[in-house]
Amino acid sequence: MIADHWTPELLTLGESMVSLRSAGPLSAGGALGMHVAGAESNVAVGVARLGHRVAWAGVVGADPHGEFILRQLRGEGIGVQHREDAGRSTGVMFLEQRTADITRAFYYRAGSAGSTLDRDDVDRVFRSGARVLHLTGITAALSREARRAVEYAAARAAGEGLDVSLDVNYRSKLWSRDEARAVLTPLARHASILIASEDELGLVAAEPGSAGTSGDAEPAMAAELLHRGVREVVVKRGAAGAGVHTTAGRWERPAVPVTSIDTVGAGDAFTAGYLSALLDGEDVAGRLQRGALAGAFAVSTAGDWEGLPRRGELALLGDTPSGTTQR
Repeated sequence: MIADHWTPELLTLGESMVSLRSAGPLSAGGALGMHVAGAESNVAVGVARLGHRVAWAGVVGADPHGEFILRQLRGEGIGVQHREDAGRSTGVMFLEQRTADITRAFYYRAGSAGSTLDRDDVDRVFRSGARVLHLTGITAALSREARRAVEYAAARAAGEGLDVSLDVNYRSKLWSRDEARAVLTPLARHASILIASEDELGLVAAEPGSAGTSGDAEPAMAAELLHRGVREVVVKRGAAGAGVHTTAGRWERPAVPVTSIDTVGAGDAFTAGYLSALLDGEDVAGRLQRGALAGAFAVSTAGDWEGLPRRGELALLGDTPSGTTQR
């Protein structure tokens, strides 16, 4: 648990799993690398590495997988507020690098310890007094208990004046788009910062029926979300960069050009950079810039979060030529 005098700037809650990574087809066998995976803990690591006090809350099993997760997160300087469920196992996923361009995830998380996150867990967490609460749609998809916990956390945080960051993070293996829309659209009303990819905006805002392309629909959907009280609508565009809609205008930022070797976790890295800059008081352009830099580190290194930068390393991708060796 976090010491009483330690107050995090950012709090996030959700399920962290053990990820077993394969460099090739799983059906062919071979060595597997053991990692920690989870969108919320990815963001926690990214923000902590950029110099902020961060707490992660969740539930793990009383098993070696849970111990591994807690050790890894604590090793990153993250305050861990966890509950241990002796009757359930920590979730596991297999990540297969099927081809150079296709990565496939196989989840073994149904009925996991992490899916039992509940309102009591949220109540324990909120004693920490964070400035920003970061949530994702993934946790809301895990179980009815977890969904209610996320809804309660978002409502409570908004009511207490915290910035609520909600990353849609739609996972088709967990629920359908219709199921996600029914939960995430009302949840978004508590968000001050709504983060989504271009194809996820329709899960939290009504898609204009007359729009011919996603580019045409995006401004209308963003305007609807802003009208409903969201302060910033952040759109992740992958290799095309990112954009932000606010009532004051629209900002765009291209991606930082790097050699991409692993795109898993890139969106979480961008979010971590964006929220870190928010905590530092940067304007929208500055938040986009740091998000783009963090995302570039993620895609140009292997792992969900292992290659994320420390604050002093952000400049490495600024003016450094490709292929540079620092001596």
